[in-house]
Amino acid sequence: MDRVLRVSTASEGSRHNGGRRTGWHFLQIPGPTNTPARILAAMSRPTIDHRGPEFLSLSRGILADIREIFQTAHPVIVFPSSGTGAWEAALVNIASPGDRVLMAETGHFSKLWSEVAMRLGLRPELVPGDWRSGADPEAIAAWLSEDRQHEIKAVCVVHNETSTGAFSRIGDIRRAIDATGHPALFIVDTISSLGSMEYRPDAWGVDITVAGSQKGLMLPPGLGFNAVGPKALAMARKATLPKSYFDWQAMLAAPETGQFPYTPATNLMFGLREAIDMLLEEGLDAVFARHERHATAVRNAVDAWGLELLCASIEERSNALTAVMMPATKSADALRAHILRRFDVSLGSGLSRLSDKVFRIGHLGDLNDIMLIGTVSAVEMGLKETGIAVRGSGVQAAMKSLSRETGTAGEPLAVS
Repeated sequence: MDRVLRVSTASEGSRHNGGRRTGWHFLQIPGPTNTPARILAAMSRPTIDHRGPEFLSLSRGILADIREIFQTAHPVIVFPSSGTGAWEAALVNIASPGDRVLMAETGHFSKLWSEVAMRLGLRPELVPGDWRSGADPEAIAAWLSEDRQHEIKAVCVVHNETSTGAFSRIGDIRRAIDATGHPALFIVDTISSLGSMEYRPDAWGVDITVAGSQKGLMLPPGLGFNAVGPKALAMARKATLPKSYFDWQAMLAAPETGQFPYTPATNLMFGLREAIDMLLEEGLDAVFARHERHATAVRNAVDAWGLELLCASIEERSNALTAVMMPATKSADALRAHILRRFDVSLGSGLSRLSDKVFRIGHLGDLNDIMLIGTVSAVEMGLKETGIAVRGSGVQAAMKSLSRETGTAGEPLAVS
């Protein structure tokens, strides 16, 4: 069995010496992220009866406690789906054929979401963006102000654009929407920010939150989420887009009954239970602080190398991932391939218009300082080995950033 597994994963590992791969593969893409041993162990349990009392107890507990992860008092619906399914669910439950939806273009995934809307029979309108910053609250407000008949039914924004490493200021966008007096719903994609960056939908006036299991929640792909506020539930009662699998109404009774309208992803639910427990044990504020600390270390490393961050807006740089621009004559894909082959480290690729122009370092999910330093070391060695000039040591810059030997003012900490 071990031989079969090793052969099947040979393309992922380092085989420059011709021998078997040793050690752990570093999965440093911006999702799916590393799945912790606790979650893997939880998911390895035998499958149980999803109509029996054990699963009913499990699902009731999850659906109650996951609201704390989303930081909402409102229902969180769990679908056996990818994040794309959660996108679709958010739209089909609140819209009718031909409805206009306003979508902020912040990168590859916001563009994909608009294409989903178009295929569903909606009329998406993109607020243009430069793919180097988050959504512009003033531009969204200006667009809504022109819609005097209130035909736009929803404003859709990606909180953390995984393709660019830029996040959008959700609270500022909510205030901009409110200033126009427009009644459109506010829908936010948190697929790469939930469980890794501060996000407060109730405080920020978000009507629907979209999420997935495979990033900050540390699970494999396979679960999609909609956290649904009262305004969205009211609109859903009037929406006429066809829906079946993604119908909220069929799912809303689950918190009380523990029953799903179809077969749930039972073993992923075991893992979700463990993920919720792990995040709450660490504490969400501590989780967010850890991600910010790791992001700062990576940004310091990039600066030391003399490379440029794709996100040009300092106040909108993501704490979940960092997208790094390559020198004009160099291939990001060639660098990534070399780092994978030599050091068994997977980095994220550039997507659509960013193809071969950037590489992305994921630093979200189950990550500690040494894993981060190992990743930065692999990137630095890869840059040097592929002939890309670096100004200084990113490893040293990251180590200095992460070091516990200096306090916030740079003074040595006392060691007893």
